[in-house]
Amino acid sequence: MPELPEVETVRRGLAARVAGRRVAGVQVHHPRAVRRHLPGPDDFAARLRGRVLADAHRRGKYLWLPLDDPPADAMIGHLGMSGQLLLPAPGTPPDPHLRVGLSFVDGAPPLWFVDQRTFGGLSVSTWDGTGVPEQIGHIAPDPLDKAFDDEQFVAALRRRRVAVKVALLDQGLISGVGNIYADEALWRAQLHGQRRSDLLTRPAVRRLVDHVRDVLTEAIDAGGTSFDALYVDVNGDSGWYERELHVYGREGEPCDRCGAPIRREPFANRSSFSCPRCQPRPRLPRASVGGRQPAR
Repeated sequence: MPELPEVETVRRGLAARVAGRRVAGVQVHHPRAVRRHLPGPDDFAARLRGRVLADAHRRGKYLWLPLDDPPADAMIGHLGMSGQLLLPAPGTPPDPHLRVGLSFVDGAPPLWFVDQRTFGGLSVSTWDGTGVPEQIGHIAPDPLDKAFDDEQFVAALRRRRVAVKVALLDQGLISGVGNIYADEALWRAQLHGQRRSDLLTRPAVRRLVDHVRDVLTEAIDAGGTSFDALYVDVNGDSGWYERELHVYGREGEPCDRCGAPIRREPFANRSSFSCPRCQPRPRLPRASVGGRQPAR
């Protein structure tokens, strides 16, 4: 699933090439792509047609583009597992997984929402121009957001009695962090993902936050992590942070810090990667990987 760096890469592309353009037409090719817009596909298209898309914003893994007044609305996008927001070159044939297409009055390249697995989607939400749109108000700030409060996060994480990796993936506690970057930050902090969050010291959690922030920043600079052709920017180009990963996807390879072979362990229908020497398993009973269901 695209995480914060991949979504931020897309946001920057939208801000540079879409912001300020007026929508000429909207075609919804698959109703599932706008299922979060409860009034339906026709209303979704009507609320966008003729409107100007303003600067692109992001909260965690969500994107939104404010629409010109009146009224104050915003188009929200979530990429899900395989969603892409693309600006195809002239003459590019429609993608077989094209779900929504926006054309512009100035003849600029259209904006395509392509989604192979249809877990992502677009919608229009009420927004008053401050904070975040109503539809994503439950999503916590991410560590790169000015609204993120380090000390508040430290206290909240230490109140949870769950595995620390579960806490990192809880989008109601800290947004934008997914499986890849959680593993990378935990490796840097030399913490096993099954360590109980309530047993971590405040300095340990602060160091973890710093490592999360560093990993996300470095990944953004690299255009994100692209394990396959699904994770691309608005031009269809892949990121290259995969080359910088220390543990994720490196089972059996030597740890870059100590040389021990990287291990892979099951985690909530996915996998966790860590160093058995740098990140020893906790000696106390491990916290459940379930915990409180992460906010989506």
